[in-house]
Amino acid sequence: MGLVVDNISKSFGQFQAVKNLSMEVREGALFGLLGSNGAGKTTTMRMVLDIFRPDNGRITWNDRDVREIPRRELGYLPEERGLYSKMSVEEQLLFLAQLNGLSKKDAKRELDEWLDRFQINANRKKKIEDLSKGNQQKIQFLATILHNPSILIMDEPFSGLDPVNAIVLKDAFLEMHRRGKTIIFSTHQLDQVEEMCEDIVIINKGETVVKGSVREVRRQHGRNIVRLKLENDPEALWLDGLDGVQVTKRRQDYIEMQIRSDLNPNVILEAALQHSGQINRFELAEPSLTDIFIERVGKIALPDAPATVA
Repeated sequence: MGLVVDNISKSFGQFQAVKNLSMEVREGALFGLLGSNGAGKTTTMRMVLDIFRPDNGRITWNDRDVREIPRRELGYLPEERGLYSKMSVEEQLLFLAQLNGLSKKDAKRELDEWLDRFQINANRKKKIEDLSKGNQQKIQFLATILHNPSILIMDEPFSGLDPVNAIVLKDAFLEMHRRGKTIIFSTHQLDQVEEMCEDIVIINKGETVVKGSVREVRRQHGRNIVRLKLENDPEALWLDGLDGVQVTKRRQDYIEMQIRSDLNPNVILEAALQHSGQINRFELAEPSLTDIFIERVGKIALPDAPATVA
């Protein structure tokens, strides 16, 4: 059970934003929805929220059509954000929580808890426009979760955050996950997805290109990454001449290369022994999500699509 997106499509005039897209999100999962700008992520999220209706296909939550799910069960953090800049933090969050069905008493209790947790209680009387971007992001997150929804849908929640605030928000994500919430979020920070998510889908031009658990996806793409560090030859320029070997990174702590699927990695090991004699690191690794994303999509970011079909 959980969220089932079954063969949905959506067009805006002649532009097809989503094409025959399917995915399943287990109840209580932390799920990554990935793709370049304009791939169809936001359109998909808005169809799950019933802001847009799919042209065909069906979306269900625990076998009920999403159109039947009470709005208070859903929490949405839009990429373009949506705070009222002239309202104070407290006024805004209490208003939005009550709009989503929470009593004022319960909303205030939740608000007090989360403002303390985010260490921004001193800002409760300040207007949104007077807050830093990081604190505005925290308030936007609270507006998404304060009414205690079952499903959280977050579009680029980490965008623009400094490392400290990114950690604070990540910890809040994990706390909501521990509380059993189903969390679907999109991001271009694939290292965070790799660390946090159990399952993912990568979409490109509105279609699914990769889906499954993070572990399965990495395993399916093969152990074709080799990392090597040599004591006496840190550059190892001779690697560029090996057939079937493509150096992808030269770092201070290792050299990373992608090898042809039929190449025995011992070829690299034997050549390294001949050229250097002392090997500090030799590792076969599964590709990262970033490697897989680039392989299947081609680029991390494409030019932005029009806002209505992003």
